[in-house]
Amino acid sequence: MVPPDGRASHDFGGFGVDWKIDGAEAGGRFAVVHHPIAPRQLAAPLHRHRHEDEYSFVIEGTLGALLGDDVVTAEAGTWVFKPRGQWHTFWNAGDVPCRIIEVISPAGFEDFFREIAEAWGDVDRVVRINDAYGLEMDFDSVPTLCERFGLSFRER
Repeated sequence: MVPPDGRASHDFGGFGVDWKIDGAEAGGRFAVVHHPIAPRQLAAPLHRHRHEDEYSFVIEGTLGALLGDDVVTAEAGTWVFKPRGQWHTFWNAGDVPCRIIEVISPAGFEDFFREIAEAWGDVDRVVRINDAYGLEMDFDSVPTLCERFGLSFRER
């Protein structure tokens, strides 16, 4: 059993991570994190994963996502699939908090968030962590995404 606030969490300034099920607990098949996202907050620069798929379930609020060339808006109760190899990003598209469950398959990427939390603010270290996890990130996409979708992004 995992109680609502029974595991570690980290706030990156409008985008959070609450660790729920680590890969070791699921035989490496998957991991689960929750992401609380502040209103009109971009969660991450445009990026793509080499090793894992992500499945996001909207618990509350409205999730916006750019999936390749497609822009989607997902309300509570909706699943959004972000397959490995696809350029994507996501954000809170509303004026109230958004919370999603993120299923990561296979497991391992949940540790990326732990390492980024420790390195937060050190861009060179973040780039090395991205490389180690097979994550390609377009940092230059942030201003355009924020302008296009009316968002903010906290880098440190």
